[in-house]
Amino acid sequence: MSAEKMDRRNFIKLGGMGATVFIAWPFLTPLNGVSEDNNKKPNPDFKPDLDIELTAKEHEISLYQGRNTRVWMFEGNLLSGDTESLEALDDSYLGPVIRVRKGQKTRIRFQNQLPEESIVHWHGMHVPEEDDGHPKDVIRNGETYIYEFEIMNRAGTYWFHPHPHGRTGPQVYNGLAGLFIVTDEEEEKLNLPGGEFDLPVVIQDRTIDNRNQLVYLTRGRMERMNGFLGNRIFINGKPDRKLSLKSGCKYRLRILNGSNSRFYKLAWEDGTPLVIIGKDGSLLDSPKSKAYVMLGVAERVDVWLDLTNRSEGSQMTLKSLSFSPGMMGMMGGMRGRDRNNLPLGSTYEILNINIDKTGNNNFELPQRLAEFNKIDPAIAVNRDNPRTFRFFMRRMQWTINGRTWEMTGVTEEETVKLNTTEIWEIANTGSWGMENDRKWMNGRWRRRGRGEQDRNRENMMGGGMQMPHPFHIHHLQFNILERDISGMDSRIWNSVKDGFIDEGWQDTVLLMPGMKVKLIMRFEDFKGLFLYHCHNLEHEDMGMMRNFKIE
Repeated sequence: MSAEKMDRRNFIKLGGMGATVFIAWPFLTPLNGVSEDNNKKPNPDFKPDLDIELTAKEHEISLYQGRNTRVWMFEGNLLSGDTESLEALDDSYLGPVIRVRKGQKTRIRFQNQLPEESIVHWHGMHVPEEDDGHPKDVIRNGETYIYEFEIMNRAGTYWFHPHPHGRTGPQVYNGLAGLFIVTDEEEEKLNLPGGEFDLPVVIQDRTIDNRNQLVYLTRGRMERMNGFLGNRIFINGKPDRKLSLKSGCKYRLRILNGSNSRFYKLAWEDGTPLVIIGKDGSLLDSPKSKAYVMLGVAERVDVWLDLTNRSEGSQMTLKSLSFSPGMMGMMGGMRGRDRNNLPLGSTYEILNINIDKTGNNNFELPQRLAEFNKIDPAIAVNRDNPRTFRFFMRRMQWTINGRTWEMTGVTEEETVKLNTTEIWEIANTGSWGMENDRKWMNGRWRRRGRGEQDRNRENMMGGGMQMPHPFHIHHLQFNILERDISGMDSRIWNSVKDGFIDEGWQDTVLLMPGMKVKLIMRFEDFKGLFLYHCHNLEHEDMGMMRNFKIE
């Protein structure tokens, strides 16, 4: 272990030598829980404005009548700083909402009390390599990782979650996630809803068994390749899916798709337009009114909700409308018939808002929000030859440009220069190597003596299999330059085409089957090794993740 990495960690001694035994439910793997104390301390030269202790631990919570549900959760403890910086969500397995301001120096002491390795990624945040939560920096039970960074991002809705390779999916599914909200001077000049009128709405899908326990990936490799789809929707870590709001008031709903693999076509049931004021890492330049919004895994939208003309006692319902998702929806629908699933692309309720009180506030919706300052493509060093990253399956393995995960591996085409601007083209295509993959799979089945039906089934799941892939890049926010839909099935495109938001600063983009998207981004401030990957957590855990290096 390098001296630099050791400087980032403060190990806590558990006691006597030997293994610590943990009781874990079926999808968890206990590890030896002993580490040595190396007496490392936080950097004495770093003077934090905010100092938080964040502990990942096993817990039980009452979600339904009867037995408590076993979960993993983040527990926050404010050591110093503004008391409004840390907000726990009542009766929820989700971690606290952390609120910071641009320019603040923040120290977060992550303590791992789980029976396996973990590390925390600050999704969307612009931080040095050692503070990003790379899988190479995982810590074991009883260890502490010290994050120390200045808030450099503009106002936006960010979040945090674990990032150990191969275990991100189960750890997030089991409850480890929380919102990380940034404000800045530009936002504070606007009269946007705050306090009790600035509300988190974290959407997740879960499956619960008859003992009130979480159920995850019970059907083997095919379910992992598709991605987990639960049979019920949770909001803010609760199954009731309700918010109680006041007539006469205006609200800001910070909506995060915190699901493992499911994505949504969000709309108000009564046809009221969704008014979007923010996307991922920024406010928009002006409000956008949409009949519906597509929200991929890990994407966020800030919604303006005006209840001044809604009467006390009335209701509003947020739904996911029907759409054509491609292969993932077909496989999800097949599973849905025999386990009461919510097939991807079907219609179902997300959130019920009960307007059960009357109030008023003086928040107003500005017609001008934040300066966009979109990056000029003319300054990109590769404007005539964008880097291309293709997301596809090869030999029953999800890949990026035919490659899979390597802990510190990075290629020349994944190496960029500090203080440069580049254009990347992200493509969701199954075209590379399809014929060779079919030959490989047919030979595999012949060697096993299997029949034509089995060969056809695996061919379908091989090189020609195209599923939606939510692309996420660490360390930066990008602008979307264009979407190329020429390779898309028209039925898929027509079912989702009016739901995309291409304005603002973003860190995650939903790639529908056959879609290509050009992004422009700038690499600045920090050198190091960072990640880009599919944010379908099951795909990520299976290796659809790579490093890029800034040098």
